[in-house]
Amino acid sequence: MFLREPSHILILLLVVVILFGAKRLPDSARSLGRSLRIFKSEVKELNKDEEKKPDTNA
Repeated sequence: MFLREPSHILILLLVVVILFGAKRLPDSARSLGRSLRIFKSEVKELNKDEEKKPDTNA
């Protein structure tokens, strides 16, 4: 696995902070959370639509 040791995680976090800057990280995390929430709701809606359709393969 890629992140086996705690030092690997710390190095990865350091690289992310250097690349994006400490000021942009909270905004990026917020927008990622919103995107995931929207994606989950869309997947849930698709599953509901699939359950409502009658089976036509009989």
